[in-house]
Amino acid sequence: MKARRFGMPVAGIVLAVLVIILPLSIGHAEEGMYMMDKLDQLNLKKAGLKIKTSDIYNPNGTGLSIAAPRLSIGCSSSFVSPDGLILTNHHCAFDALVSASTTKENLADTGYRAQSRADELPAKGYAVDLTLKEEDVTAKVLAGIAEGDQKAIDARIAELQKQEQDKAGADKRVQIQPLTQGLYYYLFVYKRINDVRVVYAPPSNIGYYGGDPDNFEWTRHAGDFTFLRAYVAPDGSSAEYSKDNVPYKPAKYLAVSSEGIKENDLTMIIGYPGRTNRYRESFSVDYNQNERLPFLIDMLATRVKAYEMIGSGDPEKAVELQSEIFSLNNVIKAFEGAVLAMRRGRLIQEREASEAKLTAWVDADPARKAKYGEALPGLKAAYGAESKFSQKDLVLQYLNSVPTVQLIGGNLMGVQKERLKAAVPQFAGAEPIENRELVKFLLRKAAALPAGQKIDAVEKLFGSMSNEARIKAEEEFAKNVTEDESVTTEAGLNSFVDMSADQLKASKHPLVSFVVQLMPDFEAMNDRNEKLGAALEKNRLPFIKAMTEMKKANPYPDANSTQRFSYGRVKGYSPREAVTYTPFTTLDGIFQKDTGREPFNAPAKLKELWERKDYGNHAVNGTVPLDFLTTNDIIGGNSGSPVMNAKGELIGLAFDGNYEGLGNDFFFNPALGRTIVVDIRYVMFLTDKFGDASWILKEMDIRGGKKAKAAGK
Repeated sequence: MKARRFGMPVAGIVLAVLVIILPLSIGHAEEGMYMMDKLDQLNLKKAGLKIKTSDIYNPNGTGLSIAAPRLSIGCSSSFVSPDGLILTNHHCAFDALVSASTTKENLADTGYRAQSRADELPAKGYAVDLTLKEEDVTAKVLAGIAEGDQKAIDARIAELQKQEQDKAGADKRVQIQPLTQGLYYYLFVYKRINDVRVVYAPPSNIGYYGGDPDNFEWTRHAGDFTFLRAYVAPDGSSAEYSKDNVPYKPAKYLAVSSEGIKENDLTMIIGYPGRTNRYRESFSVDYNQNERLPFLIDMLATRVKAYEMIGSGDPEKAVELQSEIFSLNNVIKAFEGAVLAMRRGRLIQEREASEAKLTAWVDADPARKAKYGEALPGLKAAYGAESKFSQKDLVLQYLNSVPTVQLIGGNLMGVQKERLKAAVPQFAGAEPIENRELVKFLLRKAAALPAGQKIDAVEKLFGSMSNEARIKAEEEFAKNVTEDESVTTEAGLNSFVDMSADQLKASKHPLVSFVVQLMPDFEAMNDRNEKLGAALEKNRLPFIKAMTEMKKANPYPDANSTQRFSYGRVKGYSPREAVTYTPFTTLDGIFQKDTGREPFNAPAKLKELWERKDYGNHAVNGTVPLDFLTTNDIIGGNSGSPVMNAKGELIGLAFDGNYEGLGNDFFFNPALGRTIVVDIRYVMFLTDKFGDASWILKEMDIRGGKKAKAAGK
């Protein structure tokens, strides 16, 4: 979204949405997350580009793309100084602030400012991955291999990967990944930097101003940014945190523009979008829209409720869990918006119409029918078979995610005891209240399953009861099997691992007996999943190839957390009748919303600066630019992505998408989909005037007259 938001996870819908179904052509400015080596095909000069495409991406590693690393927690970022200074979103650095917080000093609320480099705060669990090289190796992977011979393809990938790894050296990581079901194969070379530190993060009532009510919404007034820094050993090699480490010297870093932007200006984004499924068939869209996503919305809401229960009785846990609650609420809203967008966009019907055209095209030619005739019918048959059990399988899947169920079930299925033992400490550290609420939720969902999909083990326990009596019995059972010492301590859990399968089957422990009775359903579910997976693997690639051939255009690949490029323009939108949004907000808008109460509670110092109009060199027309909109195509994982102007200069950070544009893992709507960006001028104003950290700006290459001079340039 962690890839929580676009600003991730992952944030009015008009009554009718014009949807581009199965977009396969390169050159549609607002749509597409392109591989870096395809920039020459995008006609960027016509879009307004003022530098060469080789200045953006160069296979020799001299382009701007080398200045845009990925954070290990699932966000994007950029180097903005020769001394390893990194700019990303506040919500991307949130976990680092939480891990350094205490009940007495909650940095997630207050923010953090280093007085000097010596004070920069270790970001626990964070690393930076540099994309040093990417190469289209589709021809190398597939040369001489019969279509569909996955075993041979896997062997070829292993061979090529080893060759490249030997050339790259032990300090690099080489990976060859299939894109869009294997339509393409790309080789990536990465270098990891393991010492990352927090330099400056504003307080949450700046970084997340507006909170959940404003999440995925426009207008927006969040200063969603944080400065980090990458450190390496004195010899330049990657190293764990040490006081002897020195700032990393990036091969390239982004210059910053203080000149600003105007409507219709070209905007470019380099980042690491998480995952899209733009080429999915109608059956997959139907399942996700009507079953999977609604189920997940309810389940994640149950987890949020559980975490709030835990935090209400334990202040330390409240601090520890705030990041998880933040993340889950973000995902819930994203899923809700996705379901609404798909329904109002009539996405299933549009995909069905596209597939009907494909069927007619395939059937019109015997050669095409021989090549592609089985693909769509094969997908339809596979989903038809699975749909008879799909609701049941969702409940079973998440029952099997309960740690103790997973442990006991793994033992019954013959998982190596060493592996199970290794998981025991983690399972013992799980929150009993969370597990209790999850089991209660799943038992309620099981009770609501249609007649043909009932779970025998559940019905054996509760099937003779109804209404309040059943609910009460389910709640008592959930409490007993999640809060007893036998399932919350390492000693108790190890006893389950030490038992033989026969001993488990003979056990009178209520949880063990329940899992034993679930095993036939688990095994049947696994068998169905294997069959569905095999059918999808067999038919999806031919389906996509058929669509590609029919439309006579090559599709941009689905996102998969590898480095991508998108371009668009600064532009507002109209979400519904009689409403038009302009693409810019300013500091003034904060105080039009401000109530003095969370989440609309701007800091007192910010209000003082605003009232005095004490903006330093950062004022534009008597205020400070804050957030703006672009038409760039992004998805969760793009959080923190640098947004650049036509010269390749940094003008902002992508941090969110708009509610009307959600569902964009399955489709993109150029009329409504927007990227929400924090203006770099607001970042500089806050760092300078609010944060009193102008020393940070002095190491940056800030271009633009008096503002650059004010930063010490």
